[in-house]
Amino acid sequence: MRTMLRSKIHRARVTECNVDYEGSITIDTDLLQASDILPYERVDVLNINNGARFNTYVIEGKKGSGEICLNGAAARLVAKDDLVIILSYQQVLDEDVAMVTPRMVYVNNQNGITSTNIVNNWTKDLVSST
Repeated sequence: MRTMLRSKIHRARVTECNVDYEGSITIDTDLLQASDILPYERVDVLNINNGARFNTYVIEGKKGSGEICLNGAAARLVAKDDLVIILSYQQVLDEDVAMVTPRMVYVNNQNGITSTNIVNNWTKDLVSST
């Protein structure tokens, strides 16, 4: 089994930090649907501003709000307006790796979706480089 990228929300802007909440990341429902990330799913969060990398679980935010809120202890690793990358993964059998098609979601400064991309045929680039 290999752990492969399943989806990415690229350069989302943190809209709020709430250290008094139990923990997690709240993400706008539109972003969750576009990235195929589910509530309570484990995600990695990469802070572009300070280099922090951590994992947490997802809570569904208000649809169309642009909300990216870090809660609990994770709120200490970001600041409002920091840019983050949110990643989800999947476990794949070795023989199925070539069929993995990561879903990429790109956003603007208000976390509105600007484009999405499903990465197909990425293995042909890998094979041609060897």
